[in-house]
Amino acid sequence: MPELPKDFSNLLAEVVPPAEHPAVLSSFARVKPVTFRANTLKASAAMLRAELEQAGFTPKPIPWYGDGFLLPAEDKRALTETAAFYEGRLYIQNLSSMLAPLALDPQPGETVLDLAAAPGGKAAQIAALMDNRGRLSVVEAVKPRFFRLKANLDQQGVTIARAFLMDGRLVGRKCPQMFDRILLDAPCSSEARFTRLDPDSWTHWSPRKVKEAARKQKGLIAAAWSALKPGGTLVYCTCSFSPEENELIVNGLLKRNEDARIEPWLPDIANRQAGLSAWQGKDLRPELADTLRVLPDEVMDGFYLAKIRKAP
Repeated sequence: MPELPKDFSNLLAEVVPPAEHPAVLSSFARVKPVTFRANTLKASAAMLRAELEQAGFTPKPIPWYGDGFLLPAEDKRALTETAAFYEGRLYIQNLSSMLAPLALDPQPGETVLDLAAAPGGKAAQIAALMDNRGRLSVVEAVKPRFFRLKANLDQQGVTIARAFLMDGRLVGRKCPQMFDRILLDAPCSSEARFTRLDPDSWTHWSPRKVKEAARKQKGLIAAAWSALKPGGTLVYCTCSFSPEENELIVNGLLKRNEDARIEPWLPDIANRQAGLSAWQGKDLRPELADTLRVLPDEVMDGFYLAKIRKAP
C-alpha cells in the first residue's frame, strides 16, 4: 500500500498528539462505513430508519446526533439505489461535516449565509435545522459546482435558499452586517480526504497548495466577518490539518477584530482535540485552544472547526 506524502506525514507528526498518532495514521488505510443523516424536511429519523429496515438494511444510530446513521461500507451502493436516497429523505455525508451546522445552531426565522456552499449538504442541514423558515443565502464561485448545489437543495426540499454564483470574498462589501449566522466551510487543501487506498487522493496536494488555500481563506473569513451582524455567530471550518488553513486563519481574524470572541463548542465525541495555541515556536492567541480539531478514526474524517461570536 502506498505511503502518504512525506511532507504530510511530517505535518501529522507535529499536529497530532503522540498517543493518538498510530490510530490517526491507520485511519488513512481504512475502508470507512457509509454515514448519512435523515433529511427532516422530508422524514423524521424514526421514519427513515423504519423505511430502511423494511428494505433490508440495519442502520446504526449515531449516539451524539439523533438524525445520523451508519451502515457498513458494502451497503453504500444499495443505499444509493433506494427511494429514500433518490427522493431526498436521506443525505450521505461524513459525520465530521455534520458537526458544522450543529455548531452554527441556526434558528427558524433567522437570516443565514453559507459562504462556500457546494455541494450543498451543510446548507440542506442548515435549512432542516431552521425548519425551512427564515432566509438562507448560499454562495458558490464555481459554475459547475453552483448548479450541483442548486440541484441538491431542490432534491432535499429546501425552499428558503437563494443561490448566488459569485466570489464569496465580495460578500462583505455587498451585504455588510446582514446575517445572524454565517457558515464558512472554506475551500481547502482537503487533507482529511487522503486515503492510502487511492494515491490520486493527494496528487493535487503540496505545501504550496496549502499556502494558496490560506490566501483565499483569509479573504473569505474577512468578508464573512464584515457580513455578520453584531451579536452574530460565524462558524469557520475546513477538512484540512494544516494550521496555516485553520488556527492561523482564525488567529488573524482575532488580531484584526477586537469584537471577535471564540465560543467553546465541544461535541460529545471521543476523537476531539483542542485547537493549537502555538505553532512552530510562535505563540498564537490562547483562546484558540477552545476551537476544535476532530481526529480521523475508523468512522470520521479529520476536521477543524472554530465558533466565533461578534460582540454586540
